[in-house]
Amino acid sequence: MAVREIRLFGDPVLKSVSDPVRAFDGKLKALVDDLVDTTKLPGRAGVAAPQIGVNLRVFSYNVNGEVGYIINPELVEKSGELQLLDEGCLSVPGLWHKTPRYVFARVRGQNLAGDQIELSGTGLMAQMLQHECDHLDGFVYIDRLEGEERRAAMKNLRATDWFMR
Repeated sequence: MAVREIRLFGDPVLKSVSDPVRAFDGKLKALVDDLVDTTKLPGRAGVAAPQIGVNLRVFSYNVNGEVGYIINPELVEKSGELQLLDEGCLSVPGLWHKTPRYVFARVRGQNLAGDQIELSGTGLMAQMLQHECDHLDGFVYIDRLEGEERRAAMKNLRATDWFMR
């Protein structure tokens, strides 16, 4: 379908809790197609619907060659060690910070037919699942930072040429 423009930190849609999908129709199929096309660009592990200005609980992913989507995802498990991992975000371009993420994550949601599906994994897949579910709950990764890491992130954010002041 189409590669959509990414909304940047400061856009109110990124701070809103996304609405559940209720209508499994052609409009939803077009949204999923756009999300997948937007995620397929190099260097993208996932894109949540709010990042393209749509306040619905949907995200697409592209991790280790596996491309897909999930509708109405619910993060049902986070386990293993909590690690500080380098993390960035398309909505916060050019900034990378150590972000606390669990080693394993499992998400339960639906496909376009409305059937229940699950995604789970470790490494980048676990990080992406947590990151994209955060977007659907109105968080960006810098909201997870604490102390000196958060202060550094905010300083770096203010120094960008794209940040809305």
